[in-house]
Amino acid sequence: MRISISTASIIVAALSLGTPAWAQTQGAQPNTPPQAQSDESTVIRTIQVVDVKELKPEVRSRVEAVVAKASEDDLRNLRGSVDASQEAVSALKANGLSSAQVVAVNLSNGILTLFTRTA
Repeated sequence: MRISISTASIIVAALSLGTPAWAQTQGAQPNTPPQAQSDESTVIRTIQVVDVKELKPEVRSRVEAVVAKASEDDLRNLRGSVDASQEAVSALKANGLSSAQVVAVNLSNGILTLFTRTA
């Protein structure tokens, strides 16, 4: 699975957080042959959906700081990229959410984390 993350890079850049293990996971991808290093950073094996309110305070403040720097255009482009991924949309729907609630993403080690805000 691939997702266009070029415009989301600003939002993703500061989110190397070590996402909580309790987050909802979806969409494990079957084993694929090793790929070039540049491709590995965009290959998604698992999707996690995490509500910003459920993060530890220090992690939440880091996510909020990144989100505060994002423009409406950044968020619109990010949500468009999420909508373009069937697997991401399915993971959100499984949690009763949509891309409109995604405020940030993180892609690390094949794990795409969708950070959401419901209120």
